[in-house]
Amino acid sequence: MISLRPFIPFLFACVITPAGSDELVAGLEDQTGLAITIYNSNLALIKDKRRINLSAGISDLAIRGVSARMRPETALLRNIDHPEGLQVREQNFNFDLLTPEKMLEKYVGQTVEIIRMNPATGKETREAATILSTNSGVVAKIGGRIETNPEGRYVFPSIPANLRDKPTLVTQLINKTTGSQELELSYLSQGLGWKADYVAELNSTDDSLDLAGWVTLTNDSGATYPKAKLQLIAGDVNQVQEQINYRRKAPAMAMMSDAAPAPMAEEALFEYHLYTLAHPTTIADKQTKQVSLLNASRIPVTKELVFRGNDYYYRSVYRSLGEKLKAAVYIKFQNKEASGMGMPLPKGIVRVYKRDSSGNAQFVGEDRVDHTPKNEEISLRLGEAFDVTAKKTQVNYKKANYGHPYSFAAESTYRMELKNAKDQPIKVKVQEPIPGDWKILRESSKHKKISSGVAEWQIDIPAEGATLLEYKVLVRY
Repeated sequence: MISLRPFIPFLFACVITPAGSDELVAGLEDQTGLAITIYNSNLALIKDKRRINLSAGISDLAIRGVSARMRPETALLRNIDHPEGLQVREQNFNFDLLTPEKMLEKYVGQTVEIIRMNPATGKETREAATILSTNSGVVAKIGGRIETNPEGRYVFPSIPANLRDKPTLVTQLINKTTGSQELELSYLSQGLGWKADYVAELNSTDDSLDLAGWVTLTNDSGATYPKAKLQLIAGDVNQVQEQINYRRKAPAMAMMSDAAPAPMAEEALFEYHLYTLAHPTTIADKQTKQVSLLNASRIPVTKELVFRGNDYYYRSVYRSLGEKLKAAVYIKFQNKEASGMGMPLPKGIVRVYKRDSSGNAQFVGEDRVDHTPKNEEISLRLGEAFDVTAKKTQVNYKKANYGHPYSFAAESTYRMELKNAKDQPIKVKVQEPIPGDWKILRESSKHKKISSGVAEWQIDIPAEGATLLEYKVLVRY
């Protein structure tokens, strides 16, 4: 059995005719202004101004170079110079772009010409070919015979009216004023998104850091936006979801950074926050671009080592609860003006570095932060401590009878041996989520009730030493 590999010839020719003989065209050369507001959720608001000569009466206007992922139901065209003088009767969004495959699809059932060359003589011959199908390859009727994937190049009489070289919005207008006029097209589009990324560097004593924030823009909208005023919305904007959502796979994109990054201006907008880039920027199609969001130096930091338990072992007998348990490492700082910050921060990933004894920056961990208002604390979990461990044991467990209104009651005793292999003393936190109505009956160190379901102990551990924490708890529910 012969396996045929689908093949579509990519050499073609056509006699080019305009999409509409009386159609007015507004291209990128007519653009007078462009503003883009990008949201966190793969959504952007695009405001595109173009100046064009219009005649009074009914006319068709083709606006070329719009986003290929425009949501046409959101498009709004208005006349800046004469707001009352323009009415849109109809609009068509043509995003079926001109390619050899699309040309063949549009000519299924029609006759075109195919040009073939004799390899021996170099002579070209022309034959009429009727395109029968383009499914998984080309099927054509040529000279009374049926051929699949015939070699050669096709010649088409014209370009179909609904094929465009660029995504185009065609509108039918009723205009009252003649002459040069500035129009603004605004619409929502998918394919544009942004996220925040942060780079922090700790000092040698882990008590301050420098922070740089970057905005990463991605453009998979099928259009390039030259010299656009860029604004970003941080916040969770509600969108009505379609019942069927077709998602496109994002292609590989080029990476580009602004040569001279400048921090963004921030302001409140409704219940969100708006960030505005100080200078116009070009966002090319299939591009990832970075612009500076913020820079802050010498932000005071506190480092914490935390052992956090679980609530399951307060309900039954477990005995050994783990050996060489690791302490989680957190750094915390305040988003306040006094700390060199004070700007609402968009959600993103914070990557933290620290210089070694040779002065080389080393990666020490990362964590994701949510949208953070000013004057709030930022806590980053960077990893687990190598030299700080614990052994935890349930020493005793017995059920108790406390009667109404409790259906369960138990008393249990726990021992934690906290070890420090460092050559300097440290302080750790032990946080225990305890279920139900609980009470500490006995303890070797004083606890603090930091919430209704969590007890916390702060324990000092000497250099290259160990500290023992014991406590007895009553749990009822």
